[in-house]
Amino acid sequence: MRLHMLRAGTTAAEGTEDTASTAGTAGAGLPLVLLHGFPLDHRMWLAAAEQVAGGRTVLAVDLPGAGPGADPVLPQPPSIEAAADAVADALADAGVSRAVVAGLSMGGYVALALLDRHPGRVAGLGLVDTKSTADAPEARANRLRIADEAERGATVDPVRPMATTLVGETTRASRPQVAEQVAAWIDEQSPAAVAWAQRAMAARPDRTAVLAGWAGPVTVVVGDEDTVTPLDAARHMAQAAPQAQLVVVPRAGHLSALEQPDVVGLALAELCQRAESA
Repeated sequence: MRLHMLRAGTTAAEGTEDTASTAGTAGAGLPLVLLHGFPLDHRMWLAAAEQVAGGRTVLAVDLPGAGPGADPVLPQPPSIEAAADAVADALADAGVSRAVVAGLSMGGYVALALLDRHPGRVAGLGLVDTKSTADAPEARANRLRIADEAERGATVDPVRPMATTLVGETTRASRPQVAEQVAAWIDEQSPAAVAWAQRAMAARPDRTAVLAGWAGPVTVVVGDEDTVTPLDAARHMAQAAPQAQLVVVPRAGHLSALEQPDVVGLALAELCQRAESA
């Protein structure tokens, strides 16, 4: 598990990307912790992190096995809970006791598990293009099939088509380079990590009750062209959480933070302000 400092508050230039050995309280206010989607790594957050105004520390996590050169030893059995515990440990090692946590897609599943298992670490919750419910049986079976194919063939070929399906129709038509960048990131992932993540997601439970039982600030973000976790899934979460706000991002698909980073970055900055005022 690697933790990257994308913004170091007032102590470093904006937009820098360094592995964080200690975050402490370098920035003004609560740190913002970003959890990436599948099958990507922390780099999908770089542009959105630049939109978070002020001297706030912004940290981005590489979930187990994600990213070039990641530790090949993965927690067993695969689970979202193991990923959440690893995030909690990484934050503790970096000196971060409490933070605003935002996750996109798989990162949202991990953020909800972190809230469930380590609620004291979460001051605010951002759920971006994700859902709180478990997979339907057919979706679960498809994940396990893809995991087996990736592992058996030692290849990311089974998930390479996601480079186009994850981004919205507008992005594909007007900025094909975004899908090209996603494809390049997918090609740099480990097949073993792809298989691990698919099995972890397949095993996750419904955590809607966790949202319903938490009184802290929540921002639910969804691209209006997201066909993976569409608007209905976002509304479900926003209705469940007592202190939720829903942000619909125009002209964005499942990777809204990459497709419209200014809109998503602003939404997360506002979430941080709400968390500090709570």
